[in-house]
Amino acid sequence: MSLPCACLPRTLLLGLLFGLAACGPGADRGDDVGHDAGGPGDSSRPRVLIGIVAKSQSNPVFQAAHAGARAAAAELGDEYGVELVIDIQTPADEDPAAQAAAIEQLARAGAAGIAVSCSDANTVTPAIDKAVELGAQVVCFDSDAPRSKRFAFFGTDDETCGALVMQHLAQSMGETGTIAILAGNQAAPNLQARVAGVKAELARHAGMTLLEDGVFYHPETPERAAEALAAAQSTHPQIGGWALVGGWPLYTRGSLRWTPGAVKIVSVDALPAQLAYLESGHVEVLLAQDCFGWGRESVRLLLDKLLRDIEPEGGPRMVDPLRPVRLADVASVRDDWTAWLGSDG
Repeated sequence: MSLPCACLPRTLLLGLLFGLAACGPGADRGDDVGHDAGGPGDSSRPRVLIGIVAKSQSNPVFQAAHAGARAAAAELGDEYGVELVIDIQTPADEDPAAQAAAIEQLARAGAAGIAVSCSDANTVTPAIDKAVELGAQVVCFDSDAPRSKRFAFFGTDDETCGALVMQHLAQSMGETGTIAILAGNQAAPNLQARVAGVKAELARHAGMTLLEDGVFYHPETPERAAEALAAAQSTHPQIGGWALVGGWPLYTRGSLRWTPGAVKIVSVDALPAQLAYLESGHVEVLLAQDCFGWGRESVRLLLDKLLRDIEPEGGPRMVDPLRPVRLADVASVRDDWTAWLGSDG
C-alpha cells in the first residue's frame, strides 16, 4: 500500500524527490565498491534511501553493522509501507575526511536518512549539519557527534564500557598489579571516553596501578594493534594485565605471544576471531557490543523519525548494554555471528 504524499513529513518528501531524481540510468550503484542497494524492489511504494557511513569496511564490527542495515531493509519495508534502499558508503579504512565527503554526497544524492559512526566528531560534524540542512535526518551509532544536528545516538555508553573492562580485569588479576590500556585511534571520541572510564574505575582499586605513559594508541588494523601490544609488553614486562577498549589485536591469529594466563586481558567486542583467544585461555572476558543492532536499529530509528515523526523514547542517547562473554558462551556467540554474516563470518 502506497503512502499518500500528504502524509509524509517534509524531510522524507525532500528525500523522495531527490531519490526520484536519482533513479535514472546509473542510479543503482550496488555494483560499485562501497555501495549496497537493498530492499524489496517494489516500485509501487515510496522509495526511501538510507545511507550508512561506518568507520571502515575492514573492521568486522562494521561488517556486522552493514549486515544489520541490510536485514532492516529486508524486514522493515512491509512494516513501514516503503521500498527501502540501503547505500553503504563506509571508507575502506578509517578516514574522517572521506566520511564527511560521503555524508554530504549521500545527502545531495537524495538520502532521506543517514547513519554514521564517527571516526573524528570534529571533522564529521559540519558534514552532518550540512546533510540536515539539505533535508536528511541523521543518526549516529557506535561513535557519536553530540554537538552535531544528528537527532539520536544508538550504542555503548563508553565510560561505562571502560569501567566494565577495568572491573573484569581487576577481578582476573586478584585486585593487584600493573595494567596498560590499548586505545586505538586517539581522535575517536568513543575511545577517549572508554579510556577515561578505565582510569576512573582503576582509581577504585587500591592495589592496582596504570603503567606510566601506559595508554597506547595505534592505527586500527589488527596487524598494527598487535605490533603495538607486543612492543609495549616486551618493553614493559611488569605489565600484568591489558584493558583493550577495542579488540583489534584479537582479530588476527597469534598476536599474543606469551603463555595463556601469564598476562591477563579483558577486551571489548566478541568477534569470531576473538573467541579463539577465550578458548586458548589468553583472554579472560570479552564484552560484546550489539554491532549487528547498530545497523538494524539505526535504520529503524530513521524510519520512525521520517515516516512517523517519532522521537526516541528517553531522549536522544540510547544505550545498548554490553554482554560479558566467557568460555562457556563461545558456542552461542558463534551461532549469532553465523546468522549475521554467514558461515565465513
